[in-house]
Amino acid sequence: MTSEPVISIKNLDHYFGQGQLRKQVLFDINLEINAGEIIIMTGPSGSGKTTLLTLVGGLRSAQSGSLQILGQELCGASAAQLTQARRSNGYIFQAHNLHGSLTALQNVKMGLELHNNMSSLQMKAQSAQMLEEVGLGDRLNYYPDDLSGGQKQRVAIARALVSHPKIVLADEPTAALDSKSGRDVVNLMQQLAKEQGCTILLVTHDNRILDIADRIVHMEDGKLVNDRAVVSAV
Repeated sequence: MTSEPVISIKNLDHYFGQGQLRKQVLFDINLEINAGEIIIMTGPSGSGKTTLLTLVGGLRSAQSGSLQILGQELCGASAAQLTQARRSNGYIFQAHNLHGSLTALQNVKMGLELHNNMSSLQMKAQSAQMLEEVGLGDRLNYYPDDLSGGQKQRVAIARALVSHPKIVLADEPTAALDSKSGRDVVNLMQQLAKEQGCTILLVTHDNRILDIADRIVHMEDGKLVNDRAVVSAV
């Protein structure tokens, strides 16, 4: 028996603006992503990658076609439905988006704030454990200004994964990092995703990290023009 795809996109179109300024930015996108897959999305700037990522993440409502996340239809979804969908996701952005006035531990704990079935003590313990897993167990009480770029991005990964989300969405997570830090960060994402069984959809221009993907999808001019499996070298 095959399980339902985690992400199922069919005939998806998307527009920005209204009236005469209305412009189509996504054209007839069809894509299925299964549990545990790591999908990398490539393509030039302006090709629609980030727009598609925000729709999958429930950060804006899909307008036309079908976009199902964990079996829930998000096309035409209400604000409340989008909020509910976002609870299944972890987000990692190009800028780590950490709060400068909070410690690493407090930043990671924010990833659990939506989950009101946990006590503050449980949240703290789970956040500390997650920072341990990303190699920052000795930096729990450090503020972002006292961490390197790679360490900040590790805190961001810990925050994204601390709630054990079903889906992790990453937008250019290595763009601000040197090649070694970038490689460390994606290896970490890959390892933790496999351990937690979550699905990763990652947008990147960084050709050095394509080998972590199970599949690479390529976008151009708002269209999905290629979807291929990655053959690993033996």
